[in-house]
Amino acid sequence: MLTTDREQIRRYYCDIYQRHLAGQPLDAMATLVLDVILLHPEYHSLLAQPEQAIHLDASPERGTSNPFLHMGMHLAIREQVTTNRPAGIAAIYQRLVKHHGQSEAEHRMMECLASALWQSQQDNKPPNEQSYLDCLQRVG
Repeated sequence: MLTTDREQIRRYYCDIYQRHLAGQPLDAMATLVLDVILLHPEYHSLLAQPEQAIHLDASPERGTSNPFLHMGMHLAIREQVTTNRPAGIAAIYQRLVKHHGQSEAEHRMMECLASALWQSQQDNKPPNEQSYLDCLQRVG
């Protein structure tokens, strides 16, 4: 899954969902992705139609969100927590999960992640981990 090719990533999500529906075994990475897919039943009909999913043109400017970006942010947060990078994120995550449950905690954290990524793009620099952590500390 280590690719930046949009079509390939989208096919990967659709393939995992199709394999799940068919009861086929999944490797460890696919199982992680499936866990996120299953959190979002609103995306299942899209994932069941790979050609539509691959060509989806979603953007905030059009009033639509990108389900692949959304699911990818769940995965990014989970990877950050697993590696505790930036340092301290695992404790923040555990606090939020305790108060809100896993899915809601991740959704709250996504706002900070999106902001950090946006700022990184604006500055043409790597994300500022301290600013990201500061934002996460303020999440209720």
